[in-house]
Amino acid sequence: MLKKLFKTKYVPYDAKYIQLSAEDERNIRTITDDIKNYIARSDKASNIDYHTRDAHAKGYCALKAKFEILDNLPAEYAQGFYAKSGIHDAVIRFSNGASRVSPDSKLGLAQGLAIKVFDVAGEKLAPGEEDSTNFDFNLINHPVFFCNRIEDYAYISKLFLELPKYTEKGARGKAQLAFNWLTNYGSRLPTKESFKTFKAVGGFTTIEPKNTLLYDFHSQGVVRHGDYMAKIRVTPTKAAAKKVTRRELDVNAREEAIRPLIIDEIREHDYQFDVQIQLCRHLKKQPIEEITTEWKESDAPFVTVATLTIPCQDVPDDGHFDIMENLSFTPFRCLEENRPIGNLQQSRLKAYQIASQTRHKLNDVKRREPKSLKETFDKSFF
Repeated sequence: MLKKLFKTKYVPYDAKYIQLSAEDERNIRTITDDIKNYIARSDKASNIDYHTRDAHAKGYCALKAKFEILDNLPAEYAQGFYAKSGIHDAVIRFSNGASRVSPDSKLGLAQGLAIKVFDVAGEKLAPGEEDSTNFDFNLINHPVFFCNRIEDYAYISKLFLELPKYTEKGARGKAQLAFNWLTNYGSRLPTKESFKTFKAVGGFTTIEPKNTLLYDFHSQGVVRHGDYMAKIRVTPTKAAAKKVTRRELDVNAREEAIRPLIIDEIREHDYQFDVQIQLCRHLKKQPIEEITTEWKESDAPFVTVATLTIPCQDVPDDGHFDIMENLSFTPFRCLEENRPIGNLQQSRLKAYQIASQTRHKLNDVKRREPKSLKETFDKSFF
């Protein structure tokens, strides 16, 4: 009786969080045009002989993995993709979050974990890929994003693409970045929102240097979780974290400092993360649209719904370069019940699709979605 009386209530999913206005659509076109233009010159921007992603341009490695959805989950957590327990093959890509390919010392410590889970039944949201049996995650080692709305990202995205140029100029470049960020290139006075987003992007400079395997990775934005709304965290298990012997990172020690730390550990032992869901309990404390705001774990705890295991495996020194460069990940290669929600996140649907199409076309590589782990690591596939 007491359990029923004090049963936790969760905020129900509301479809209003996926609606777009005509102005949003116009701003999305601006964002995707900027992305296409950047990718077209990304080879020159990084002084390399291929075209990169507009974000997470530098991949560290592609690894074989297993994704296990746990059995006997509480009903509010067994939603959509997580409703049926089982073990799936998966491939993951670790990357740097920057738009350039450069020595690690110049890129900052924002790092991504992309996951592609195979053999997932159900219609997917990615246009033209409704029949895909893959389910993707795009996560980063920081709990909040640096922007909340499409209208602001329409100019902030261009600033993000050019962040390395600003940082290379030292104090003068940082001052110029602050001015352009806060005033939309001098077109308006600073606003409360622009100060909020500028503070949020500064948070990425506080990421602690350590082995990539030791980070928590976050969805940042909110996702639908069946009947509810949630954020996702992928966190190392305590047992796995204890296995890591190469714990400290010095990006100034050598040009490629991050990749070897990951690869050398996986060559020696397996590793495991817990996949966790943080359900929204209170809209004021856990806002859907304000993704510059972290949901406090004390207000909305994380609950483990799955595990991500990286088995010990042979990995070439380049981290399987061709595989990690030619794979595509999008948070909309998912079920309707687990889709990204919130204004800004809707722009990701076209942004990820256009970025992938543009990059593959310019690199003269056929854009293909593997159907299995075996196919992914078949040298003749890409």
